[in-house]
Amino acid sequence: MTTYKKHFYNPFAIVAGFCVLLVAIFAVLWILVPPPPKVIEMATGFPTGLYYQFGERLKEEVAKDGVNLVVKSTGGTIDNLGLLNDPKSGVNFAMVQGGVADVNKYPSLVSIAGMFYEPVWVWYRESGFKGEGGRLQVLGQLKGKRVAIGNEGSGTLALSTALLKISGIKEDEIRGEKLKPDQALAKLKNGELDAVFIVAAAEAPILQKFYDIPGIRLMSFDQADAYTRSLTYLSKVNVPRGLLSIEHDIPRQDIQVIAPTATLVTHGNVSPAMISLMLSASYDILKSYSRLQKPGEFPSGVGMDFPLHVDAEIYLKDGPSFLHRHLPFWTAVWVGRFVKIVIPLLVILIPLFTYIPSAKNFLLRLKLAQVYAELRALEKNALNPELKNKNRLDLEDIERRVNNIKVSMMDSKELYDLKSHVGDVRARLSHLYT
Repeated sequence: MTTYKKHFYNPFAIVAGFCVLLVAIFAVLWILVPPPPKVIEMATGFPTGLYYQFGERLKEEVAKDGVNLVVKSTGGTIDNLGLLNDPKSGVNFAMVQGGVADVNKYPSLVSIAGMFYEPVWVWYRESGFKGEGGRLQVLGQLKGKRVAIGNEGSGTLALSTALLKISGIKEDEIRGEKLKPDQALAKLKNGELDAVFIVAAAEAPILQKFYDIPGIRLMSFDQADAYTRSLTYLSKVNVPRGLLSIEHDIPRQDIQVIAPTATLVTHGNVSPAMISLMLSASYDILKSYSRLQKPGEFPSGVGMDFPLHVDAEIYLKDGPSFLHRHLPFWTAVWVGRFVKIVIPLLVILIPLFTYIPSAKNFLLRLKLAQVYAELRALEKNALNPELKNKNRLDLEDIERRVNNIKVSMMDSKELYDLKSHVGDVRARLSHLYT
């Protein structure tokens, strides 16, 4: 027991114990603040679509910072949401078409940013609308027509269904076919379809495949403003003549289309470092996506289904953090982790340090009070002749323990007062026992 007490009041033992405690707390916090992964997976869409192409561009950009992005081809937005919501899928990020998701079904998902407009392009055969002068101007004209409305699992299918419904077109009033983009393209080319819905950015490779099909045109949504008022996730976008292709003169006149926003979505517990990485890479890529949107319009924090992640909101407003602005990505990550660990430690330890002097003083006073209690007992029993020898031995033990007490310079007075009082008790006992 004496050995333990000796080490307990040994300053080196106290420092060593404190260091062990500090390392243990640091290790726990290090685990609670894990590093971002070096391999991430992103659900996109068909290889011919801009989602997939955008994912490939992101892959090139993030690889410069030592992160491997695996781009996963999918059927589209609905599939992407399912994969992102499935913890076993391994998908960390997904491209999602605005207005498609039922947010209540995915409470754990958040938006990073809107990336670009995805207009609803309705390609139609002029010969299929001879009675209307060869022009398709309102969706109500599609009644009785053969129309490709998108494939299962795609955002095109979800949006075309919503547009047809709000236009008062019942399911049995058109001959709708759920086709993938390439399948719809082939059927339109062969004259087996009157119109095709395609939801894609102006830069999407799939659109180029429509340019050489003779006798087709792009619909101009004459009711664009009405649709954007009813479906608030849509925006009206003006498309100048020849914007898609000057060579093929597509479109052949100024048109207006309606467009949701393609959004990058992730889990709510995503590492803030990953948000910074993806947004930084997106800014570089989106400089070339300027045909429909204004320079600097994207990435954007508006027009999204899922709530914007707080770190993404800060980034979009103020840019990258000080660390990510001035340090390489992984250096910034490790410095940031260290800061996140040190601050909680300081919050814990600084108040603790303020209580150490009080606690130390309390322990000393407790120890001295114990000795004074023993001295009082000795004086009380001093007149009992049967306890004479015991009193002498007890006093010697008290003197030995008092002489071994170590105190700081500030507490020297209390120790010397105690020694003086012990001497007074010895003098009284000596007077009685002589």
